[in-house]
Amino acid sequence: MNLSFGKLPFGNRQARIEQSPNYRAGSFQNLTQTSMLVKGASYFTIMREFMKDKPGRYPKATIPVVKTDLKLLPTNQPQLIWFGHSSYLLVLEGKHILVDPVFSDRPSPLQFIGTKSFAGRIYAPSDFPSIDLLLLTHDHYDHLDYGSIIQLKSNVKKIVAPLGVGAHLEHWGIDAARITEFDWWEGAEVLDEIHLTATPARHFSGRGLIRNKTLWTSYVLQTPHQKIFVGGDSGYDTTFKTIGEKFGSFDLAILECGQYDRQWPNIHMMPEETVQASIDLNARVLMPVHWGKFVLSNHAWKDPIDRAWQKAGLLNVNVTTPRIGEPVMLKESLPATTWWSAIQ
Repeated sequence: MNLSFGKLPFGNRQARIEQSPNYRAGSFQNLTQTSMLVKGASYFTIMREFMKDKPGRYPKATIPVVKTDLKLLPTNQPQLIWFGHSSYLLVLEGKHILVDPVFSDRPSPLQFIGTKSFAGRIYAPSDFPSIDLLLLTHDHYDHLDYGSIIQLKSNVKKIVAPLGVGAHLEHWGIDAARITEFDWWEGAEVLDEIHLTATPARHFSGRGLIRNKTLWTSYVLQTPHQKIFVGGDSGYDTTFKTIGEKFGSFDLAILECGQYDRQWPNIHMMPEETVQASIDLNARVLMPVHWGKFVLSNHAWKDPIDRAWQKAGLLNVNVTTPRIGEPVMLKESLPATTWWSAIQ
C-alpha cells in the first residue's frame, strides 16, 4: 500500500486511546452531537456539486506572495509566517514552531489526483531552519502531508500530535521518542518557556475509508509573553467560549474560515462563525486561515476572507491578513490590508 495513507493505531498506542473519555464505541467522538452531512446530502451529491464549474473558485491572476529567507529570521522577537491554507511558522522564545506543514502540490495521497495549489510552490521543506517543534492538529491530507513530513523529519527535534497520529509518523520512519501525543485538555511544557495544551475541536479524522480512529484537536500555546490559540479545523460550538473562560484572553487566535459548505455546516465554520469564535475566545486579534491555497469546497476562493473581514468590521474585531510568506511581527502593528480584493 502507498505509504502516504499512513497506518492506524495499534498495540500500546491503541490501548492508550481506549482509555480516553473521548473514545467511545470504537471511535473518537465530538463533545457536541455532530452530523457529518445535513439531511438529504450524500457523498454522491457532494462530488456532483464539486465537479461543476463555478466562477471564482480559482483566482484568475497570480496571488501576491513574499519569499522570506526563513533561515535568516531574527529569533529575538515573536513572529509568524503563513504559507497558505493552515500551514505557518511561529517564532516564539527563540524557538521555531511549524504547524501543519503542507508543501506538496496537492493535499492528496497521490500527487496526480486532487486539487492543485493555486498559490504555487513558493516554499519547500528545504527552506526551513531547524524546527524545534512540529505541531500537528489532525491527520487529514491538507494538514498532515506525507511528502512534507518525509523531507522535514531529519530537521525536526520534537513533534506534538493528537492521540493516534503518531502511528502515521512512526510508519514513516520517525522515532517514537520524538513524538508526544495529547488527548483533549492534556498539556506540558514542550519547550523551554513554552507550554502547550490540547483543547477540543469539532471535526473528524481519517486518511481513508475508516474514520475517527485518531483524534483531532486545537491547541493553547503559552509563553511568558504570548498566548496563542492554534485552531486546527473545527465547526462552531460552545467549546470556544469554554476555552476562552478557562484560559482568559488570547493575544492571537488562528482560526479556520474556509472550505465550508451548506452540506457540511457542523465540521467547518462559516466565516461569520469564525469571527464569533474569536470573540468567544477573548482574542485581541483574529487571523483567518484554511484559505488562499487549495480548492476543497464549492465557494469562490476569496469568499472566506471577504465574509470574515466584513463580519469582523461589523463586530469591531481586529483581524490580521498577511500575504503568504509575509512576516508578521506579533508585538507590532499587524498587517490588515485587503490585498486579495484586486484579484478576480
